[in-house]
Amino acid sequence: MMPLCYAEQDQPQIIKKIGGTPEVKQHLADMGFTVGGEVSVVSAIGENLIVKVKESRVAVSQELARKIMI
Repeated sequence: MMPLCYAEQDQPQIIKKIGGTPEVKQHLADMGFTVGGEVSVVSAIGENLIVKVKESRVAVSQELARKIMI
């Protein structure tokens, strides 16, 4: 298991765990990040990642990406 921020680009991954406070977990769930869901890193721009989740592309900070374990 490793944080999403270390994933290879364009390689589909399965989310195994989501860490953080209940508020952070809820925020990530609202964005589509759920345990068992598929996610892939599209690109990295500075400290942010563009991530494909549930057929959508969203930007997440490096800090949030560290809380998503794949």
